[in-house]
Order: sequence, then structure tokens, then C-alpha cells
Amino acid sequence: MDPKVRALAERLMQRGYDDLSERDRRVLRRVAARTAISRDLSLLRTGDSLGARVADRVAAFGGSWSFIGLFMGLLLVWVASNVWLAVRAPDPYPFVFLNLILSMVAAFQAPVIMMSQNRQSEKDRLAAAHDYEVNLKAELEIMSLHEKLDDIRLRQLDQRFTEMTERLAGIEAHMAQLRQG
Repeated sequence: MDPKVRALAERLMQRGYDDLSERDRRVLRRVAARTAISRDLSLLRTGDSLGARVADRVAAFGGSWSFIGLFMGLLLVWVASNVWLAVRAPDPYPFVFLNLILSMVAAFQAPVIMMSQNRQSEKDRLAAAHDYEVNLKAELEIMSLHEKLDDIRLRQLDQRFTEMTERLAGIEAHMAQLRQG
């Protein structure tokens, strides 16, 4: 293991490299190598199967205003046609067949939407883990920058102190000359 990464772990995270999670180690390696950690998660494919893609499409359509409008229109046409046909209606009031169809649609649509929500939850977990890594790297980089700024300030203060000491010595020497002479 790179000693620079171990030093970063101890300096910035106040823990030994071996005590860190794999995710934290990965971030530290990226900090040490000065490489980017962010990536576009929308391009990440998690082995989407045909069924998963269909579930996403069904959930997207089933949760849209288009679906609600279309479904409401179909229900109104069904009810109106069966009321209008009255005696010869295929599904007279109280619309038992319509009730059966609605139950079947709900029975089919609910698990498909739940599958899509489970997939979305997994994507959200991946995004949250990625956000953590990016935020940790940013925090570590900021801490590193603070250390560098503090180091620069200390060097500047040392330089100023040396200059002031030299000036004071020059003034003391000049005062001694004036007293002697």
C-alpha cells in the first residue's frame, strides 16, 4: 500500500488505513492520486432485464396523467354505453364485469409498480453511496487545502518574524552607535 495514502488516512481521517471501510479507502486512493471520483450514474447500467424495463415503462405510464385521463375516459364510455343500452347491455348496472376488469388491472399493476419502485430504490442507494464518496473526497480535499494554507501562513509568519528580528537587531545596533558616538 502506498505510504502517501496511509499518511492521508492518519492525517485527514485520524484513523489507520486498515480501520477504514473499502469505500473510504477508495476515496483516499483517489485523493492521493488526484483523480476525479464523480461519474454520471445515469450512464450506469445495472443489467436491466426485459422484465425490469417493462416494469419501469408500465409504472411510468400507470402513474401518469395520460393513463388517468385514458382510464377515466374508458370507464365513462363503458358505464354510459351499458346504461344507454339498458336491457341489452353486456354489463348492466351494478357493472360486475367492469368490477372484475378493474380488480384484474389493479392486481397486475400493483406488483409491476412495486418492482419498478424496488429498482428505483436500488438506484437511489447507488446514488447515495456515490454522493457520500464525492462529498468525502471534497471534504478531504478542503482539509488538505486548509493544511496547505496554514503551512503557507506559518512560513510567511516565520519570514516576517525573521525580518522583524533583523530590523530590531539593526535598530539596536544603530542605537548603540548613537550612544557611543
